[in-house]
Amino acid sequence: MADRKPGALSYVKAWGESPFPPTLLATFIAAQHARPPQFLPLLFPPVLLFSSYINVHGYKIDGAGISAAWSGLYLVLARRRWQPLMRKWGARGIIRGTTVGLCATNVVGGALVYAIGKRSKEDSAREGNDIA
Repeated sequence: MADRKPGALSYVKAWGESPFPPTLLATFIAAQHARPPQFLPLLFPPVLLFSSYINVHGYKIDGAGISAAWSGLYLVLARRRWQPLMRKWGARGIIRGTTVGLCATNVVGGALVYAIGKRSKEDSAREGNDIA
């Protein structure tokens, strides 16, 4: 039997288990809303960074769930803001579009990992590594 290529589902699952996407999303959100300070959107980066932190410490399913939930919440918040067509092609518009696309990808990947993740496998892997 020939070597099988990984399917799309395995790529989405790997994206949801990685700690990098929430960190990147937190960076984009902070860059967009830091000047001038907009306090409601600036609540999202610390939570996304915390989800990356717990992901690195072995709680991949919980980190994916937190990342998916908060990415979806930011996606709803960002889609409420209306932007004229000419402002979509500037530097801010491109960063905003990238942020919204990354949010959607995080929602899909994180929700998949949270939905099909096996906590018993995660617990045994964490106990084997003795992460304190």
